[in-house]
Amino acid sequence: MDYNKAALEMHETHKGKVGIVSKVEVATRDDLSTAYTPGVAEPCRKIKENPDDVYKYTFKGNMVAVVSNGTAVLGLGDIGPEAGLPVMEGKAVLFKEFGGVDAFPICIDAHDAASVIAACKAIAPTFGGINLEDIKSPECFEIEETLERELDIPVFHDDQHGTAIVVTAALINALRVVGKKMEDVHIVLNGPGAAGTAIIKMLMTAGAKDIIAVDQFGTLYKGCNSAEAHKNWLGEVTNPRQVKGGLKEALEGADVFIGVSRPGILTTELCKTMNKDAIVFAMANPTPEIMPDEAKAGGVRVMATGRSDFPNQVNNVLCFPGLFKGALSVRARDINNEMKLAAAYAIADLITDADRSEENIIPGAFDPAWPRLWQMPWQRLPARPAWRRANKQDKEPDDTTDIFNNAFAGKNDHGRP
Repeated sequence: MDYNKAALEMHETHKGKVGIVSKVEVATRDDLSTAYTPGVAEPCRKIKENPDDVYKYTFKGNMVAVVSNGTAVLGLGDIGPEAGLPVMEGKAVLFKEFGGVDAFPICIDAHDAASVIAACKAIAPTFGGINLEDIKSPECFEIEETLERELDIPVFHDDQHGTAIVVTAALINALRVVGKKMEDVHIVLNGPGAAGTAIIKMLMTAGAKDIIAVDQFGTLYKGCNSAEAHKNWLGEVTNPRQVKGGLKEALEGADVFIGVSRPGILTTELCKTMNKDAIVFAMANPTPEIMPDEAKAGGVRVMATGRSDFPNQVNNVLCFPGLFKGALSVRARDINNEMKLAAAYAIADLITDADRSEENIIPGAFDPAWPRLWQMPWQRLPARPAWRRANKQDKEPDDTTDIFNNAFAGKNDHGRP
């Protein structure tokens, strides 16, 4: 099938992919007077008296803003907000179809971090959460960190953390297949940009102790003096053996290769230098760092890519709809590392011991099991937690993470080995 041609026809026929659908009928004068003036003034007064009632009387509690400035759209680069709009519309569709969350695409003409931050803060009163999308590095780090600190709704950069959660879930199962533990393996990550950095942070949270990051200039290590601040930070907290050189030196004896970089960077010969039962996640799209047959020829046992035409597709749609569903359901102030790790284990545990194999380490987007994980547990939670943020400085009580983790864990208390 020619997906490019089909996509053009679909977008032209429907004039995009999303629209506004009214929840209420306006067929009579009474309907009109209730939905709009004069009746609408009463919920306005209630919200004025108690701002928290905005969750009771409006769509805020199930509405996410999908915000992009179009500076890093898919593999297309900085194509601008208008050209990025079809992607953001698509993201809104996935929120609704896979998580039951309403989402609205907002593409802004803002090219510096301060402008994006200001725009997000200005629209925040309307939304229950903000999903940042396709914003280039390193600005994306400052934007997310600032908004997380200054807003009282969850802010989540899916390009970073959605990828990190699904990669972690896949690696949990890959390690189960080969009989290794997260804390024992030597991991090499090629491409420490926004997604790569988030993957490293997530794997460290999951217990990984030996990670080497490799960029276009070589390994990151203490004192590597990169022009990018986040890479200097990675040099300080990773590479415990202080390996210097390029990908070749980093990969020698490695158990895991994770690529979020460019096509063809990994070869069969390099795979042969890795440890026995090696794991390779080659996620450059549409052409991965190495093709599965080439990796297998180099002795790789478990292979994953970002493509749907190969086994073990690492796909963010497994994460972001349900993660926001959970966060909105318990009125979480933010999405912290414990929540992300709980999500990773929940996704991993959808693959049972009986079904787990070298070619089945992660659920598919249409796997009948995983939507139940997102849709069912929230029904057992209270309508809202006992705490509320009176202002941005309020501290979240310790049991909030437990509420969220228990929801994600479902039947088996995290399912951690």
